[in-house]
Amino acid sequence: MGLPTSPVTLSVQDVEQLNKKLSTMRHDINNHLSLIVAATELIKLKPEMAARMCTTLGEQPPKISSELVKFSAEFERVLNITKS
Repeated sequence: MGLPTSPVTLSVQDVEQLNKKLSTMRHDINNHLSLIVAATELIKLKPEMAARMCTTLGEQPPKISSELVKFSAEFERVLNITKS
């Protein structure tokens, strides 16, 4: 990972945008995790729903990874972090 070679200055707008994106990422990941918890609970209560809920369970990890990748890319862009 290539870190900046000089200090990085962030404007108030940069910090505000990163904060909004962080907040959105947290919200979206919490939603995906809530779906995992809900599907698990539903399977416990109604085992006959397991096949349908497995689809929901399987869809959530890639969505969480995507949220993390999206925020990480923006974070690295704003802080001038490169992949070396």
